[in-house]
Amino acid sequence: MAAFAIYRLPYQQECRLLMQTEGQPAELPSLSALSGKEGFVMAPFTIDQRHPLLLFSPDVDECLSPDDLLTAAGDAGELVAKMSQVLSSPQQEENERYGTKGHYAIDFANFHSQILEGEFSKVVLARCCHEKNTRHETPLQLFVRACREYPRLYVALVCAYRCGTWLMATPEVLLEGDGHQWSTMSLAGTMSLTDSQLNFDEPPSPERHDDTEIGWNIKNIQEQRFVSTYITERLEQVATGIEEHGPYTMRAGRLVHLRSDFLFTLPDTGRLGELLNVLYPTPAVCGLPKDAARDFIRRNELAPRQYYSGFAGLLQPTGETHLYVSLRCMRLRGDDCTLFAGGGLLADSEMSTEWDETEAKMETMRVLIKKDAQG
Repeated sequence: MAAFAIYRLPYQQECRLLMQTEGQPAELPSLSALSGKEGFVMAPFTIDQRHPLLLFSPDVDECLSPDDLLTAAGDAGELVAKMSQVLSSPQQEENERYGTKGHYAIDFANFHSQILEGEFSKVVLARCCHEKNTRHETPLQLFVRACREYPRLYVALVCAYRCGTWLMATPEVLLEGDGHQWSTMSLAGTMSLTDSQLNFDEPPSPERHDDTEIGWNIKNIQEQRFVSTYITERLEQVATGIEEHGPYTMRAGRLVHLRSDFLFTLPDTGRLGELLNVLYPTPAVCGLPKDAARDFIRRNELAPRQYYSGFAGLLQPTGETHLYVSLRCMRLRGDDCTLFAGGGLLADSEMSTEWDETEAKMETMRVLIKKDAQG
């Protein structure tokens, strides 16, 4: 059975279709095993038997507009359409039992108490919810809708037997490079745009960093600083010529985040797997200290994250690399959709505020599948 990924980079007009028509994507034991490899990566938050680290080896590589994707003729177009339907067929998942505000409150009390007791300075709590695709559109149609709705974001549709069908529209770069210059970012802090703030960064532009009418509170500033400090410390272990630019305000749908960019060079691009193992997961999706926070999340979060807050994208050590954290995403199974979102908890976090933040983040996917949603 084939596997494929379609993605569109921020501010680009064309999307790229990568398809593996023979065999299955390779299942790798660790991020370090990505060193010396190239292909399309689909990584879960935690690598295990049910959620393997996948490396696609595409034998089809096409660039086309999102609209052309829906009418693409030939074997590739027909196979993509067939695959996206087969791999989005309904199936029972472990996290189907969770998703209510009551479940979230249980998790919040458990996670927040660990911060107050000094176990973590920050920990990220995620949740899911289950929605119906009332538009009854195919995964390909939803991908095209996401491309139109979110020109600033990395939009991807990934289908494989071992991971299922996932759609994401994410703002967060994990690693980008061209074989010479490399970059990553710290992205943390979240606010919803309302009223006149909705004019912020309109029309979207990769050069505009205008903070007009956007004011950040101490909690958000501190959360973003945690991530930036972590990335600096990690990069110093493997990179040279490190430059930090920011923080500045970045728009993602109806939300804004605080972002800092990091530029650097690598002495050995054949060891990208080791770099990814050093960087990931950042405090933006995990917590501090990293290993203890990741283990606590794995053992205590009620709804398994699966591929949410992992990462996905093209890996080419001597060519183009575009790896993005799998945020603002959902798993598709027929008209049944599981939406995921999370938020960073600090000592002064409040349950109702954090719940509202996850709801705002889920709206990024919800507007794609609901006839009556804004957008």
